[in-house]
Amino acid sequence: MSELRTPSSAALVRMVAGREVSSRIRDKNFIISSVVIVLLLLGVMAFQVVVNSGSDTSRLAVVDGTEGVGPAVQAQGEAVGLDVELVDLPDEGAARAALEAEEVDAVLLDGGAAPELLLADRDPTLEAVVGSAVAEVAVTGQLVEAGVDLQAVPQLGVTTLEGDDEADGQRVVVAIIGVAVLYGLLILFAQFVAQGVVEEKASRVVELLLATMRPWQLLAGKILGLGVLGLAQIVLIAVVGVTGALAFDVVSVPGELVSTVVTVVAWFVLGYAFYASVFAVAASLVSRQEDLGSVLTPMTILLVAGFVVAIQAAGDPSSTLATVTSYVPGLSPLVMPVRQAAGEVAVWEIALSVVVMLVAIAVVVRVGGRVYAGALLRTTGKTKLREALRAERA
Repeated sequence: MSELRTPSSAALVRMVAGREVSSRIRDKNFIISSVVIVLLLLGVMAFQVVVNSGSDTSRLAVVDGTEGVGPAVQAQGEAVGLDVELVDLPDEGAARAALEAEEVDAVLLDGGAAPELLLADRDPTLEAVVGSAVAEVAVTGQLVEAGVDLQAVPQLGVTTLEGDDEADGQRVVVAIIGVAVLYGLLILFAQFVAQGVVEEKASRVVELLLATMRPWQLLAGKILGLGVLGLAQIVLIAVVGVTGALAFDVVSVPGELVSTVVTVVAWFVLGYAFYASVFAVAASLVSRQEDLGSVLTPMTILLVAGFVVAIQAAGDPSSTLATVTSYVPGLSPLVMPVRQAAGEVAVWEIALSVVVMLVAIAVVVRVGGRVYAGALLRTTGKTKLREALRAERA
C-alpha cells in the first residue's frame, strides 16, 4: 500500500480559504450587505441626477432669423454656468404658443436691428446671456462688413494654476464614496475573521483543525479566503459604481474616475491584510462571542478615526493632520486615497506610505502569528498577550 502523502502548507491554506469562502458566501449578512451597498450607491447617483437635472438649464426657442444667435447664446451660457437648450420652431406663433404652454422658458424673435426676447418669468441671468450673445453677433457682423479679418484677432489662452477644479472635485467625491465603502467592508470582513476564530474556539473545532495543520496555516487560510471574497465584493461594487456613474452622466472625467476607483481598491488590499490579521489575533484571546467586542474596540476606534480624518482631508488634503495620518499604518488606507484624489500627493509620498504599511503588516503577521498560536487552544476565559506569547514559546 502506498503511504498517504501529507498535504503541503499551500494545500492546507487553500483548503481553509476555500472553506471560508464557501461558508461566508452563503451567509445571510454577507448577501444583505452586498445588496444594500450596491443599492445605496445607485441611489446616491440617481439622487444626484434628480437634483442636478434642469437646475441650471433654460430652454430657448429660436425662429427664422434668430438661429444664428443660438450658438452664441449657448457659448455665453456655458461661460456663466447656464446650460441653454435651443428649440427650433417654425414661426413666431408657434414660439409664443410654446412659451404660454411652458414648453420653453424664453423666445428669441427677429426684431430686425433689435431682436426681442420674450420670457415667461424674469430671469436676469438668461437676459444677460442672450443680450451679450446678440451684441457679440452684431459686432462680429459689422466687423466682417468693414473688411476686418477676424482670423487675425488673437485668441485668449487660459491656464489655471490650481488645475481643473471640477475634475479635482469629482475625484474627491468619488474617493470619499469609495473610502466609505472601503471602511464598511474593512469592518465587515475583519469581523467575519474574528467571529470565525471565536466560533471555532467555542465549538472546539479548532482542536481538530490544529491536529492536521499549524496555527499560521489556519490563520493564513482564513485571511486569504475572506480577503478574496472581500476583494471580489469591492471590485463588483466598483464596476457597478463606475458603470452607473457613466450611465447617469454623474461625472465628466471617466479616466479620473477609474483611476480613483482603482486606487481605493488597491488600498483595500493593504487595509484588509492589516486589520484582518489584527482582528484575528485579538479574537484568539477570547472564547465567547460576548467578549469579542472588548478586544476589538481599540482597532475599531482606529478605523473610525481613519474615516473621520479622511472626510476632513477632503476639505484640506495638505493639512498637517491629513499628511501625518496618511503615513500611519491602519489610517493610511483611508486617508491616502482622498489625498491622492485631491492631487496633493507626490509619488514618493505614496511609495513611502505603501512601504510603511507593508512593514506594519509584516510585523503584525509575525508577532500576531505567535499570539494566535499561543492563545488558540486556550478555550476558557480571556487570555492575556503575555500568557499567549509564553504559551507559544513553550
